[in-house]
Amino acid sequence: MRLTEVAQNWLKSSLMEGDVVIDATLGNGFDALFLAEHIGDSGHLYGFDIQVEAINQSKQLLSSKHCKQTFFLHGHQHMEIMMPLSSKGKVKAIMFNLGWLPGSDKRIITDAATTIAALEQSIMFLAQGGKLSVMVYPGHDGGETEAMQVIQGLTQTCSQPKNSLSFEKIVVLHRPTAPVLLQVEKLVKDV
Repeated sequence: MRLTEVAQNWLKSSLMEGDVVIDATLGNGFDALFLAEHIGDSGHLYGFDIQVEAINQSKQLLSSKHCKQTFFLHGHQHMEIMMPLSSKGKVKAIMFNLGWLPGSDKRIITDAATTIAALEQSIMFLAQGGKLSVMVYPGHDGGETEAMQVIQGLTQTCSQPKNSLSFEKIVVLHRPTAPVLLQVEKLVKDV
């Protein structure tokens, strides 16, 4: 099973009709499509990307989906500024798929510093029981450094006692440049 399928299976177990979700790196729109299919017509999908091409491809792919859709032509590090304040603590799933837009300029890639900032902001938006998946790709130029920095940054964020998070890192052991899946869940606090 591919790691993208592992991430989707893990996320869909907590998604329901009407949920609010974020695709933090729209790319070709496949993560956005997956999310839209699980939140139904009454859900709201927010998407971020820095390339017009990614926004357009995502809109086209999602044209038959009737959930509310809001796309931002901004990097995910601007999540806190762009997202409505009312959505803090209410987002059920956030997906990051790092690297570059497939089929486009491979020099335009995600950046560890902006991704770490976005991941820290994501924690504020997650609902209790909400889930965050991050796919990192060490096999491309700059990818190994980005993967190490993102894993380290997310590990530090998740280890802060105030956050109440569980964190998993899933790797393919026999392929050192294979993608790495990071999964974070905001734990439900006892009442």
